[in-house]
Amino acid sequence: MDKKAVTLKWAALAASMALSFNALAAEGTIKVGILHSLSGTMAISETTLKDTMLMLIDEQNKQGGVLGKKLEPVVVDPASNWPLFAEKARELIEKDKVDVVFGCWTSVSRKSVLPVFEELDSLLFYPVQYEGEESSKNVFYTGAAPNQQAIPAVDYLMNEMGVKRWVLAGTDYVYPRTTNKILAAYLKDKGVADSDIMINYTPFGYSDWQSIVSDIKKFGATGKKTAVVSTINGDANVPFYKELAAQGVEASDIPVVAFSVGEEELSGMDTSPLVGHLAAWNYFMSVDTEQNNEFVEKWHKFIKDDQRVTNDPMEASYLGFNMWVKAVEKAGTTASDVVQDAIIGVTVPNLTGGYATMMPNHHITKPVLIGEIQDDGQFVTVWETKDEVAGDAWSDFLPGSKDLFASWEKPMSCGSFNVVSGKCAGSNQ
Repeated sequence: MDKKAVTLKWAALAASMALSFNALAAEGTIKVGILHSLSGTMAISETTLKDTMLMLIDEQNKQGGVLGKKLEPVVVDPASNWPLFAEKARELIEKDKVDVVFGCWTSVSRKSVLPVFEELDSLLFYPVQYEGEESSKNVFYTGAAPNQQAIPAVDYLMNEMGVKRWVLAGTDYVYPRTTNKILAAYLKDKGVADSDIMINYTPFGYSDWQSIVSDIKKFGATGKKTAVVSTINGDANVPFYKELAAQGVEASDIPVVAFSVGEEELSGMDTSPLVGHLAAWNYFMSVDTEQNNEFVEKWHKFIKDDQRVTNDPMEASYLGFNMWVKAVEKAGTTASDVVQDAIIGVTVPNLTGGYATMMPNHHITKPVLIGEIQDDGQFVTVWETKDEVAGDAWSDFLPGSKDLFASWEKPMSCGSFNVVSGKCAGSNQ
């Protein structure tokens, strides 16, 4: 065999070995699905969570990965299209063979993918506050349930600010409607009359707030302290707060407490009309703890922009990721059914100086913070719970839910156990 033939033979062998090595390397990774909108109306919020997950994966890989393997992110774009979320979720699980998925933002996107995760017995970590009324063995809810945000916010307004009249204003979709249904029942349970509750819904992107703000102003002019509890989502908040200011409605007169306005949203707004109004979350960027300062520093370094803010869903992503890593290491495998059992009771540090624990209902423990909006787009914490609050899957204030209990800890393994009938109802039980 001549020299040229030998060279070609060795080149072919080297190429073959390289392909084999690459195949083995790929088989040796743990694939992590990232299911967040990178285009469409929700991209402004969800792209940040995609970047957060990439940062967390990068940090974990620098520490040696998980179970001795590197984590490999698999990013898809469901493009703010709710049916496409389900299609992309199936693609991640069946085609890309991911071991876990972190994603979704709106409740309609979560509900779109839920049947896919249950059918294929895969795991979803959901990092955004939501309306509750759900518990699935395949979903881990690391954002706030209503008893970890909405109910404490109403208690604060009622007990600390003496509010007697209530405007429940929301965008017209499942999260605001269900949350306000819970809040209306809670307020009535506290003795608030129907005549002291005003409920209003507007479409996504609503901009013509003049008449609604006028109605709010009139509703608050009876001599009783009035507040707005806002589940208004997205860019509709900008004209809403501007109209409040234009009509002379100040925070000292009719305060607004928002559940969907955080640092990310404020960073794109003129904050002057919002100063003094409130938001209820489980984390603020302004929290001064060693853990949070380190997190913010890592975020700025990773994103290469010292002006980028952090927010509550980012912390919820951080908590879910760390819980999953700890559960996988505890289980010694990424297998869904084993991790589902291993993660219950897993505890990790949060960014506010305490700890988050995964409860048997697949919700976590969280502190509740009320923050006042400042002119720099940050929050000053004006009130917080003394201890972490465990998330309730089912509301204690709705007739169809108050008798339901969720626990995925064996031997129960039920997301909707009726304590009156003694039976487990619903799917995926």
